Formats: sequence, structure tokens, C-alpha cells
Amino acid sequence: MTRVALPVRRLLDGRFVLSVVGVWTLCRLISTIILWQLAHHWQDPSIYDGSGVPRYFQFATLWDGAWYERIATEGYPDELPVRDGQVRQNAWAFYPIFPLLARALSAVTGEPFAVTGTVVALVLGYAAAVVVAGLLREQVGGAAALAAVALLGTYPSAPTFQVAYTESLALLLLALALWLLARRAWGPAAVVALLTGLARPIALPLGLVALVAVVVRWRERHHHPISRGEYAGMAAALVGCGLAGLIWPTVAWRATGVRDAYTVTMSAWRGGEKVTPFLPTLERVQWLWGDLTGLLVLALGLALLLLAVLGPWARGLGVELRTWCLGYVLYLFAALDPWTSLYRYLMLLFPLFVLLVGGGWPRSERWQPTWLLVVRTVAIAAVFVGWQVWWSWELFRFVPPSDDPP
Repeated sequence: MTRVALPVRRLLDGRFVLSVVGVWTLCRLISTIILWQLAHHWQDPSIYDGSGVPRYFQFATLWDGAWYERIATEGYPDELPVRDGQVRQNAWAFYPIFPLLARALSAVTGEPFAVTGTVVALVLGYAAAVVVAGLLREQVGGAAALAAVALLGTYPSAPTFQVAYTESLALLLLALALWLLARRAWGPAAVVALLTGLARPIALPLGLVALVAVVVRWRERHHHPISRGEYAGMAAALVGCGLAGLIWPTVAWRATGVRDAYTVTMSAWRGGEKVTPFLPTLERVQWLWGDLTGLLVLALGLALLLLAVLGPWARGLGVELRTWCLGYVLYLFAALDPWTSLYRYLMLLFPLFVLLVGGGWPRSERWQPTWLLVVRTVAIAAVFVGWQVWWSWELFRFVPPSDDPP
């Protein structure tokens, strides 16, 4: 049966939004203290350029931030850099919306990218938190939504929501697309899906969500007829997700004249190895735990995910969010060379935070008192903050001359 969608203004009423902003601000203050301490007392000073830009902002532009700064100030290369016959790492691996937003803010304010990139990420993070909260409130209620926002904001790699990274932008567009699909707003969902094609490579699992949402709606047609306009919107949502995955590779091809410019650029981060689906993940887990044990660990992890998402304790999330969790993990399994960046990628599985605090049951079957949900949230958030200190120290802090990227 088609759900009754509450008006967005009721889901994002002033009191609830203020609660979300308050929780998110507390989380960002915690991350700021961690990053500030590292930037001023523990980071090797060789990364600072003496430009007068405060150390915190220069520290916040490490790693991928340096690539986005190059894009914002220099643009993308017309030719792929090649050395010893192999394409080298270059800016075409990074999507353009975030650096263009930072460049626009720099043009208006006169501030350098180290400042504007950090500010853009921070502002987009607040917007993302509000959209995530609204989406989850519609599915599982306000208390569970706030709990999920708290865990998302304290997650180990949550400092990337306030440094020159695209996590904030990706979360905002993803949550908005999922919310629109859940509300059967097909046309706007298609537009947001297209934007993801210029922000983060998540079009494939998002397309799976769109397909499942369309199938579910089609099965409801006998009780709730589908108009021609809605059929057109459903088709637009599917096409939008499909085109989103092709936009950036096509732009890279046209700009450089190399048909597989994006693909060979991505392979440069793997030492020039061809991008082969699933193989890097299998090789990584076998390298970490051995051939047989690694496969068993991987199988156990996937089994736990299926149990978590398909069990009755997750029915309150709705079919779209559950499909996203499964589809996105499958996508990571197929496309990722899992290493230290995995912490960041897993943040887009934000619906799972609802399950961690026991808030995923349908409201009619929920037995957990609110105080228990709060206790669980605070306990898990405390663990996450400690983990965040470790993540920031071991991964975001740069140890010359080379280090593992976050």
C-alpha cells in the first residue's frame, strides 16, 4: 500500500531542525578540537607554507583536499600525464561540483581555497544532517533520526564533514535523492541523481534503488493507478540514474581526447593495474587474513549485513533505504580497492546507524523506551569519538615523506 507522505514542513519543523543543528554542532565542535590539536601540536610543520593562512585551514586541505585545491585554482588538465608509458595520478579522478563551489566562494570573498573549501564542506554538512534527519524521521520517527545523526556526526571519519573533502556534498545529494525516491517524487529525484554524477560515483547503487522503487510502485498500480505523467517521471528517474554514471567519464573523454580517460586515471591509483570488478576486495581480504580465512571473514561480514538489513528490526527503514544499504555495499565490493578510505565510504550507509540503536522497528511494533535509545546512542557515540581520535591521528595526520591516505 502506498505510504501517506507527511508535508516536508511538518517533518522539518523549527524545533526538530534546531535539535538536529544542535546535535550536529556538538559533533562538529568535538571534531574541531581534535583537528585543532593535531594541526597545532602534532602535525609535521613541513606541510605549512607560511602563507598566513591559519594552520587549521591548511591542515584541513590535506590529502584529497590538495587535489580539489588544484582543480579550483588550475582546472583540469587537457592531457593525461604519462610517465614510463603509464597514466599518472591526476585531477580527472575527482568530481567537479565541490571545487567549483569553493572557487565561487573564493571569487566572492577573496579567501583562499584552504578557507573556502573548508567552509563549503562545513555548510554542506549541516544541510546534509538536516536532510538525513528529515528522511529518517519520516521512516522511523524523530528520536531514532536524531540518534542516527549523532552517530553519523561522531563516526570515526566524521572530521571529513568539515575539511576539504566531498563527504558532505555526497551525503547531502544521496539523502535528498533517497528521500525523493521514497516520496515518489520521480522528476526531482532524476535531477538530483544527475547532480550526483558530478559529485561522487554512486550512480550505480542509486539506480538500483530507483529500479526497486519503480517496481514497488508498479505493483501498487491496481489499488493506486499510475498516470501517464507518473510513468514518465518513473522513466526519468531511471534514466537520470543511468546517465549520472556516464556524465563524468564522458566529460573526461571529450576534454582529453582519450576515450577511457577516467578509467585509466582511476587505475593509476592502483599502480596501473586494470580495474577488475570484485578482484581487489578479494585480494585485500586474503592479504589481511589469509586465503581461506579472508574469504570466511568476507562471507561473515556480508551475512551480518543481510541479517541486519533484511530482519524485522529494519522494516521501519522502508524498501528504499534497505535497498541502498545492500546495493551500496555490493557496489563497494565490486568497485573498491578497500583500504584506509573505506572508513569514509561507509559513512554513506547512514541508515545502519538507526539499527545500531534499535530504532529500525516499524513504529507499531516498537517496544524500546526512548531513554534506552538515548543511552545506547550516548554509549556508541562515546566509542566513536575515541575511534575518531585514533582515525585523525593515524590517518588524517600526514607523516612525511609518505603515508596512507584517509
